[in-house]
Amino acid sequence: MQLYNRAIKITRRDSTVHVISDLHRSYDALRYPLIFWQGQDGYHINIKQVNPVTGNETNKKVSSMCYYVYRLMIRNNQDNYILRYRQLYHQYVVDMYAKIESERLRFLRFNQVKLRSEDYIHLRDAIIGNKDENLNTNNIGNAFILPSSYTGSPRNMQAYIQDAMTYSAFIK
Repeated sequence: MQLYNRAIKITRRDSTVHVISDLHRSYDALRYPLIFWQGQDGYHINIKQVNPVTGNETNKKVSSMCYYVYRLMIRNNQDNYILRYRQLYHQYVVDMYAKIESERLRFLRFNQVKLRSEDYIHLRDAIIGNKDENLNTNNIGNAFILPSSYTGSPRNMQAYIQDAMTYSAFIK
């Protein structure tokens, strides 16, 4: 898996290539120069939450979802200029949604120990013990467990199937 698959590559004047990841504060301005024509900072992982009562910064960091929800919010007596860009606005929303999902997947990938993924030995045994000639275990790469709370994961779909079976048992 490529580390910066959503990155922007910039060639500098001295012909060196610089890579800007989607977590960099300048990513939004570089990706959407018409919307952020003044070069405003976008989301980055070191934005601290602010206590609304005292106005002091807390130790918690702002997630990308909270940041973009705040940016796209409609407020009374304030004009949100991002909403005026029509099709570019739609592209921006889709791109930021992909960025939010990438952050969620990054969290799941790098916090497997906290999520107790070692408890899922049956999955590892199924992959290793599979005698299917179409499955090459050398091509699998790094496996990590998606929890049932992640929408669209196999465990999430299995939970939906079990719920549907339970509902159909009550109907009969």
